[in-house]
Parts: sequence; C-alpha cells; structure tokens
Amino acid sequence: MSEGSGAGGTGSPPRARKSPTAFRTISEVAEDLHIPQHVLRFWETKFPQLKPLKRGGGRRYYRPEDITLLRRIGDLLYTQGYTIKGVQRLLRDGGLEGVEAAAAAGAEDLPSGETAEATEPSEGGELRACLEELEAIARALKTLSTR
Repeated sequence: MSEGSGAGGTGSPPRARKSPTAFRTISEVAEDLHIPQHVLRFWETKFPQLKPLKRGGGRRYYRPEDITLLRRIGDLLYTQGYTIKGVQRLLRDGGLEGVEAAAAAGAEDLPSGETAEATEPSEGGELRACLEELEAIARALKTLSTR
C-alpha cells in the first residue's frame, strides 16, 4: 500500500508533520478536519471555489488556502447552521472575506435551528432587527411553554 493511500487507521504509525505550506492529500485533509472524504468530494461539486490539484489517477492535492476554505465551510455548515445554499451565497457575494465578515458580524449568534441562508450584505440592519424580533418571539414562546 502506498504512503498516501488507506485510512491511516489506529494501527499505522503517526505521520510526520508537514510544512504549513505543503499540499495535502484528501485522506490527510479528511483526517485533520474530521470530515469524511466523500463529503470533501461532494463539496467540490457544490463550491466551485474549491479546486484541489488533481494528478494521475485523479489524486487530489489540497493547497493551504483550500484547507482554510474547507475549514470555514465546515464551520458554517456544521456549527453555525448555514445551509449549502447559504454558504454558496456568502462565497459568491464576498468570497472568503465575505464568509469571515459574516462570522465576525455574529452569524454564530443565530439560535440553534436558524440558518443565515438569506443573509445579504446590504440587508445587515434589517436582518439584525428581524433576528432580534425572532429572539424575542422565541423567549416569549419559551416562557409560555414553561407555565
């Protein structure tokens, strides 16, 4: 079995640390980000900004900027509750900077179950007011349900 192939299970020796600028295989990225390889391949079909180099036999090599983008996509989808369409819109409208700005603007403050799919940069004030209104409604409902 070649060095980059396989799942790198618990029986294999630990990998040597690569330089931060080194390209990484899909198995290394999947292991580092705790995201299955098939999900990474799926995301490539949904996010055209992800363009790992492909070598002989279709082997993928991810650049450090690809890994940064994958990490942000995973955070937006799994932690912050965005939908794929919501993340696509953020990337389309502002690139990675737009994604970072959305996170800094408090996208992580969304109540669980809410998505920021409709977020548009020009609607920031309106969205903030809507979010505050929804939070007030959620508090009122929670109060009613505890009676």
